[in-house]
Amino acid sequence: MKELDSYLNDHLAGSVGALELVGHWAHLYKGKPLGAFFTDIEAQIRADQDTLRDLMRSLGIKESNVHRAGAWAAEKVGRARFMIAGDEPAGLGLVLTLEGLIMGIAGKKLLWSALAAANLPKLEAFDFKELQRRAEQQIERTEAERIQAARRALKSLTD
Repeated sequence: MKELDSYLNDHLAGSVGALELVGHWAHLYKGKPLGAFFTDIEAQIRADQDTLRDLMRSLGIKESNVHRAGAWAAEKVGRARFMIAGDEPAGLGLVLTLEGLIMGIAGKKLLWSALAAANLPKLEAFDFKELQRRAEQQIERTEAERIQAARRALKSLTD
């Protein structure tokens, strides 16, 4: 059970970091299409995070403050790296942010898949197929934004 505790807390910590990062970009571009995208994806990640917390409670697993604090700190360090690349819509910082977000969402999709395959008795109330589908949609939307951002960023570097 200790390994499952750590595994789920790692994913929860990842969602904490993702929400910090996405919240920053949503605030930065508030009132603009990019801000609306980040606000929407933030709400979806928060809903999935709530689902993960519910799942952990169903299994009697407590949230790890150490994991949460580590994720928060890692996001701050990561954000500094993105800021070096720039936080404007035509900058590589946005491309890096979106790529990192896609990797995180893919990890979440893999989590839901692993839990579905485990078929744990206390988790039969969770619709893992739907959660995987939602993650896939999030990846597709984020990838569309990433492609647009990459076009702008790479074009501005060659002009």
